[in-house]
Amino acid sequence: MIYKGGEIVELTNELIEQITRLVVKELNKKAPIVKENVDNKQYDSIFRDIQKSKRGMNRKEVVIGIGPAFGSVIKKTINDLEHVKVIKEIMAGIEEEGMLPRVIRVNKTSDVAFIGKEAANMSGSGVSIGIQSKGTAIIHQRDLYPLTNLELFPQAPLLTLDIYRQIGKNAARYAKGVQVKPIESKNDFTVRAKYQVKAALMHTRETEFVVTAKNSVDIGLI
Repeated sequence: MIYKGGEIVELTNELIEQITRLVVKELNKKAPIVKENVDNKQYDSIFRDIQKSKRGMNRKEVVIGIGPAFGSVIKKTINDLEHVKVIKEIMAGIEEEGMLPRVIRVNKTSDVAFIGKEAANMSGSGVSIGIQSKGTAIIHQRDLYPLTNLELFPQAPLLTLDIYRQIGKNAARYAKGVQVKPIESKNDFTVRAKYQVKAALMHTRETEFVVTAKNSVDIGLI
């Protein structure tokens, strides 16, 4: 149910479809989705490619895995946090715990669980952070199955720069093998209704840039 003009209105499937059509129409006016040749290099990016990713040897390393469109095709999370600021906060959190961040772009998937798993496989410590362009994040570990994790942060609209910094700190603490207090997850039952369409569009956009045969690459901020 939603409130409209002071009255409670039942959120039916028909109403959701109407809202979806209107939102898609407005979003397409602002930023029409056009399928282009899948090549992130045609976009201005906050990152530069360095080299093909390999498993790190330094046990102090925590890898941050980003999605295929993160920072290039898409530059802000679902709640308009700039990607460059998000990454800097995560890296700062890792460094505050005396660990070393490394950022890689995972090109073969847009699923946050598999982004995190790939990053964990590349991490010297075996611990990683995976993050999609819309902001959903995960703390993963190499010996866990892809769909299991250390911590998951599914409600991207509620994540702040401070929380991303805490995510970095917690990942570093997992990597060090010290006691970790899981980050309290905020919950808002209205978020799904407010952001469902935008989330779907952002995920679809990122998925368009998945290249399953393309290796992950180490990247650096420009």
